Amino acid sequence: MAVMNIGTYAFQMVAARLLGPSQYGAVAGMMALLMVLSVVQLGLQATAARRIAAAPADVAAIEQTILTTTWRAALLLGAVAVAASPAVAWLLRLDGLLPAVLLGMCVVPVTVMGGQAGVLQGERRWLPLSLVYLSVGVPRVLLGGGCLLIAATETSAMVGVLAASWLPVLIGSWTLRNRTHDAIVTAHDREVRRDVRRETYGSSAALLAFVALSNLDVVVARNVLDDHLAGLYAGGLIVTKAVLFLPQFAVVILFPSMSTAGESRAAVLRGLAFLTGIGVACVAGAYLLSDLALVFIGGDEYDDVQGRLWLFAALGGLLAVLQLLVYAGLAKRGRWTKYFVTLGVIAMLAAGALASTVTGLAVTVAVVDMTVVALLVALQVFRGRKGTETLEE
Repeated sequence: MAVMNIGTYAFQMVAARLLGPSQYGAVAGMMALLMVLSVVQLGLQATAARRIAAAPADVAAIEQTILTTTWRAALLLGAVAVAASPAVAWLLRLDGLLPAVLLGMCVVPVTVMGGQAGVLQGERRWLPLSLVYLSVGVPRVLLGGGCLLIAATETSAMVGVLAASWLPVLIGSWTLRNRTHDAIVTAHDREVRRDVRRETYGSSAALLAFVALSNLDVVVARNVLDDHLAGLYAGGLIVTKAVLFLPQFAVVILFPSMSTAGESRAAVLRGLAFLTGIGVACVAGAYLLSDLALVFIGGDEYDDVQGRLWLFAALGGLLAVLQLLVYAGLAKRGRWTKYFVTLGVIAMLAAGALASTVTGLAVTVAVVDMTVVALLVALQVFRGRKGTETLEE
């Protein structure tokens, strides 16, 4: 996962340096929308991992349902995204329609990879899962960077991302090549399939809210700031995403424990302590070593945002904590998590639309994130004290 995240970060860094602030703002906006459009990937992965780990006797029914639903959802979402490409091109002020079409096509492999990774994670098949993660990050920077070297345009960037997105699907398909099961005929298996689908919908809704909260601010920036300032904000978000992705492995490791009644509270506390420590260290590093951080986000073209990189690091730390709390809610199939995060998205879009500077937008997003974190921490405390099922689906 570390290599995957470094690869993803490196692609953003290469794109920022080769494209410059104005064009990179558009690419950053497309990558943010890709995260939002492919949120079913995260829901499928979370559901598959939790259900397979918790109910090994139902593995056949769960796997068949997940893999079938994955392909159907991927093709449907991809078709919708391609159909919406004119609106995306207008929203992000792209140079043409083709980059938006390529963005829609990327949704298919990204979604399929999520279902495959969830099966591998639930079965604790760490080596194949590691290969899938490696094939997400490394090809993106190699193929995406290579395309940008050939032609530094928005279209070239998305061609590289699309080509790289199919490699993890090929690896996942090969790893799961013998995982075809007989038709499900028992009443129990049919109920398992229905419940898996329900949980996938619920998980996807909660994760959609989180992904929107953590990604749509760059879309807001693209609309309320001029091209140069929006590019500076997008450059600062490279630091945000680096801090968010750095400790992401902690969520993967702790998720099974958070799903277990006797271990949940301790797992959440360990995660909060660890992520808070990482966040504080990253903020201090971005403040004290802003010159070095500037090199990694694109160089001198972004020097206007150098003094605020610590603020973007703080955003990343807040989002990392928020991500852990969202998955803690998913582990208990809690419904209030998605409501609180959705309210945060609405608040961020409404308040962000009033911003007129890079700092103003970043501070607005930070305040919204802190509020949502506080609400979710209070929710965890309430669950721990009451020990009831009243907040469950």
